[in-house]
Amino acid sequence: MSDPAKTRRHAERVRELVASLVREIKDPRLGMVTITDARLTGDLREATVFYTVLGDVTEQAGTAAALESAKGMLRSRVGHALGLRHSPSLAFVLDNVQTHVKEIDDLLAAARHRDEEVQRLAAGKQYAGDADPYKSDDEDEDDAERVGAREDQG
Repeated sequence: MSDPAKTRRHAERVRELVASLVREIKDPRLGMVTITDARLTGDLREATVFYTVLGDVTEQAGTAAALESAKGMLRSRVGHALGLRHSPSLAFVLDNVQTHVKEIDDLLAAARHRDEEVQRLAAGKQYAGDADPYKSDDEDEDDAERVGAREDQG
């Protein structure tokens, strides 16, 4: 195992290298791709490269196929540039940021709607008990005096 700082540095270098090398791929299926992140295993043998593609599902599929076919060239160039004993194998994963952003926006909108519904239902309602269910210090003294008076009578 290598140390985590070294792994992070190599992962960042892999991201930079793949981002620059993707421009050299002459595959017509390759769309407007951006390399967003890269992660390396602790033994520096496997790299996962995250990317986004501008376009629809067909362009995303074409870009995935283009990256898959260029994987060997990218691996050899990355391995040579890193100067490691073993070139890390590359796995490309679509980083679907737009879908995640939409899901989060939908969840936030639903939460806002629930809050508005709760406020609408609570409008004009009253507490079941006292508005202030906690006793104050003055009431505690009055209770103590009443208990003391009962003991004197008994």
